[in-house]
Amino acid sequence: MSTPPLALITGSALRIGAVISEQLHAQGYDLLLHYRSSEQAAIALSERLNRRRANSCRLLQCDLADMQALKAMLETLRPETRLTLLINNASSFYPTPVDSVTQHDWDQLINSNLRAPFFLSTSLAPLLRRNGGCIINLVDIHAERGLAGYPVYSIAKAGLKMMTHSLAKELAPDVRVNGIAPGPILWPEAEAELTEAARQQVLDKTLLRRTGSPEDIAQAVLYLAQAGYVTGQVLAVDGGRSLHS
Repeated sequence: MSTPPLALITGSALRIGAVISEQLHAQGYDLLLHYRSSEQAAIALSERLNRRRANSCRLLQCDLADMQALKAMLETLRPETRLTLLINNASSFYPTPVDSVTQHDWDQLINSNLRAPFFLSTSLAPLLRRNGGCIINLVDIHAERGLAGYPVYSIAKAGLKMMTHSLAKELAPDVRVNGIAPGPILWPEAEAELTEAARQQVLDKTLLRRTGSPEDIAQAVLYLAQAGYVTGQVLAVDGGRSLHS
């Protein structure tokens, strides 16, 4: 029996990350499931997947915005010689109006959305190179057109997009690096109070006139994980939202 490939998914416990984890596991991957604070959800996901295939999932807890914690987590990954796929999915998202943004906001959003993916990618590149692996970054359509009221988040995601292009060059030909830019998939948890009218305004600017689903993103992950002649690309999965003028 062949050894299953191994994937590390950051921010894996909830929402899109959890669906990506489910899909990869169904495709035969063993998983390293990272979470920051969603311990109960992470445990439940890991137990559910391990019931389906014993010893196929392991949990990693880390605040990726904390560089010392990130370095400690990376040390634990040195023995993971089977690693073939890194998915930088974890993200912080909250508004930072320019008249009240703080250095803490800057550090939190830049570190979690950009610095952590960079150092995860560069630190794990030797393992991925050995296994002919790849990296997939969850970017955002607002990396192209900044989201009003969220300048620091938009800047961080723009950096992540450029990181995707740059690392594709730096790590070629052995490691492929691609990205996915979701559009309206799930409404942000911090905006549960978003009015129906405001949501409709977003959908009116989306060519398909509807939200997507986490499964749409997971399918794009599966495609990029298997697309052996694709690197340096950021695939928009946004229902045409990014084409609205």
